[in-house]
Amino acid sequence: MKDATEPRDVKSAILAATDRLLAGNGYKKMTIDDLAAEVGIGKGSVYLHFSSKEEIVLSHIDAIIERLKARLHQISSKRTTVESRLKEMLIERVIFRFDSVQHYTQSLNDLLAKIRPRLLDRRKRHFDEEARIFATLIREGVDTGSFAKLNADETARSLLLATNSLLPYSLSTHELGERKEIEKRVSALADLLLKGLVAR
Repeated sequence: MKDATEPRDVKSAILAATDRLLAGNGYKKMTIDDLAAEVGIGKGSVYLHFSSKEEIVLSHIDAIIERLKARLHQISSKRTTVESRLKEMLIERVIFRFDSVQHYTQSLNDLLAKIRPRLLDRRKRHFDEEARIFATLIREGVDTGSFAKLNADETARSLLLATNSLLPYSLSTHELGERKEIEKRVSALADLLLKGLVAR
């Protein structure tokens, strides 16, 4: 167990335990008592960091997206062509999510149906944050002449919308298929989307 004097470590431990319990029990059956026991802390200690089970689960989703955004920034700053970076980012946004929840037996929509309104609000915020990262790279492509003159913000949102069908929201990762197959599909989709962006 992490020392209670290290709140960041305790908070991280609670979020890690949340991931394990969601995979094993699902949201409905998961309790604050379960989380406290899984981390090895008192129930009151959980409430020092989070106000509710809902907040804990939404914070867990936020943490996944923060890690994804860090990866997208990392890819965006590589010294490769803007086209190859954009393709890699599109693949990463799908595969990263797939890998993050591949141990769940249900889709995220089914697993978190009880908190759907707040989940959808978070999801919109996450997509907006991702779109800003993509838009920055698209602007670079337009400025360097690699991409046709287009609206970077609208294009970024369209790219995300086009790849959302491959995310594990309505279907579980098992229903979506094998990881290699998902990667192949998103790669082909990215190639198709890039054809529409490249300056002629």
